[in-house]
Amino acid sequence: SSPRLPAPKDVMVYSYNFRSLLRWSPVEVDRGLVLYTVHFKTGFLNQWDEMNCTRIAQTKCGFPWSLRERRWTVFLRVRSELGQATSDWVETDPFVAERNTTIGPPKVNSVTENSDSLLISVTPPFGSEAGYFPEYHVSYWENTTSTVKIEIKRSNTLFKIENLKESTLYCFRIQVVLKTYLDLQLLGLPSVPECYRTTVS
Repeated sequence: SSPRLPAPKDVMVYSYNFRSLLRWSPVEVDRGLVLYTVHFKTGFLNQWDEMNCTRIAQTKCGFPWSLRERRWTVFLRVRSELGQATSDWVETDPFVAERNTTIGPPKVNSVTENSDSLLISVTPPFGSEAGYFPEYHVSYWENTTSTVKIEIKRSNTLFKIENLKESTLYCFRIQVVLKTYLDLQLLGLPSVPECYRTTVS
């Protein structure tokens, strides 16, 4: 039988805002260039299939368009290849995008200061898809020594923080909470705090 190559190590799915890829550590050999092949299968079709990553030199493989379904359970496997020699397959844990992705902070487009409010416009961190309703959890506070934070929840991308004091510096940060169809909640990463002064009435 042909000699076994070492298998790839540190095999992990990285997923940010529903864009996912498989990564692993390079396999070192004395001579020759080690290539890698990745297969996938889904939870309901128990059959390994080729991805767009067969005998590739790089140590990462992006998910193809066919795996964009956020609710599917996906399994991946990778092996190293050199000439006729191959390693054992290394399989990942099951991956479900809407459970395992990391959601980034929303983008703050604009802030309009008034004497008693701040009007904030945001863009969600990922494209819209049916059945997904991002909610924006906003915490804000007066920029003084006593940092009492007030939390509000909004579902629109344009919203107001109201009942503020005039001519006062307020800071806020926002994170996306995504309710999925299983009533799971995905909590996004918070935005960097931004501070704005209300106007004089």
